[in-house]
Amino acid sequence: MPRHVRGFDPQAAFEHLSKRDRKLGAWMKRLGPIEADPRWRKRFDPVDALARAILYQQLSGKAAATIVGRVETAIGSDRFHCDTLARIDDAGLRACGVSGNKTLALRDLALRESRGEIPDLKRMSTMAEDDIVAALVPIRGIGRWTVEMMLMFRLGRPDVLPVDDLGIRKGAQKVDKLDEMPTPKELIERGERWGPYRTYASMYLWRIADAAVQAKTPTKRSQD
Repeated sequence: MPRHVRGFDPQAAFEHLSKRDRKLGAWMKRLGPIEADPRWRKRFDPVDALARAILYQQLSGKAAATIVGRVETAIGSDRFHCDTLARIDDAGLRACGVSGNKTLALRDLALRESRGEIPDLKRMSTMAEDDIVAALVPIRGIGRWTVEMMLMFRLGRPDVLPVDDLGIRKGAQKVDKLDEMPTPKELIERGERWGPYRTYASMYLWRIADAAVQAKTPTKRSQD
């Protein structure tokens, strides 16, 4: 099986996209090169990352970090997986501030891991993006967008375009000077010219969306 290399060359991506798409290229030159994400070079536990994504959902970064810290203290570990999550009961999770729905999601994640249903990092290195999505979205509380963020920022896949992300759609609207945001289907078609560096294009579309509304701070992403 072919192995997928984590990460890509940002300079090559910058040059490729600048030539393939003049409108996007003009924004890219205005904003300057975006550096490679250092997380691509680090090992990580997919189950731990998914558990943290569940805990961070629909909360501010500060509130979520507080709850995560409480759970880590309660289980005596900074890694979430089936064995460590088994150290705390549902009442203990609620006492840490974890909602009922998130508790169910964590239990489902742990159960699926114990059954061997969650691919580890080695296995993911041989899997196509759509296969990873298909393997993970059955987990309660995990949607396609969450998996796409993992693909982009943890696995360093170079050609991921999260077409349902509002920031991506707003950025594309600004690039093409549209009256309305493009639909996901329209964005898929628009993004054909960005391959094989749709991840890098997405990083610029987020920046462009932030710049368009003069955001004081960049929009925080799921895997930050």
